[in-house]
Amino acid sequence: MKKNRILLAALCLFTLTGFTPHVPAVQVDANDIVGTYWTAEKDAKVRVFLAKNGKYSAKTVWMKEPNNSDGTPKKDTENPNEKLRDRTRMGMVFLKSFEFNPDNKRWENGTVYDPRSGKLYDGYLRFEGEDKSTLYLRGYVAGMTWLGKTSEWTRVE
Repeated sequence: MKKNRILLAALCLFTLTGFTPHVPAVQVDANDIVGTYWTAEKDAKVRVFLAKNGKYSAKTVWMKEPNNSDGTPKKDTENPNEKLRDRTRMGMVFLKSFEFNPDNKRWENGTVYDPRSGKLYDGYLRFEGEDKSTLYLRGYVAGMTWLGKTSEWTRVE
């Protein structure tokens, strides 16, 4: 009982004086995201880069199977825009316009295009803690971050 009172008194003292234990801040800079990553399925490599508009984008730089069975390059056949269905998937920019938010330590307000389905999603990218070898891509629908899917990409270079 006496120990409980001492603990309660110490807790009150720390609370009143504003004492908080030292927690080191995780340092994340905007350009930490730049690099090449394996996709979660390890069937493609993507390169994240700083685009001319000052925002971050990504494109496909290697595919395990870049061609169809007849040897022709895989195209963006599922794109809802008929004019874009003839573009090749290799080299396609599929992440666009991500901006670094230093308060949330993530890249936000971008779009994620899935060439397999032809669908466009909202998205954000982030690292967990100080580990910058795994990048987490969250794609979601209609601004509802809880309604989506997260994919883990592993840094290659």
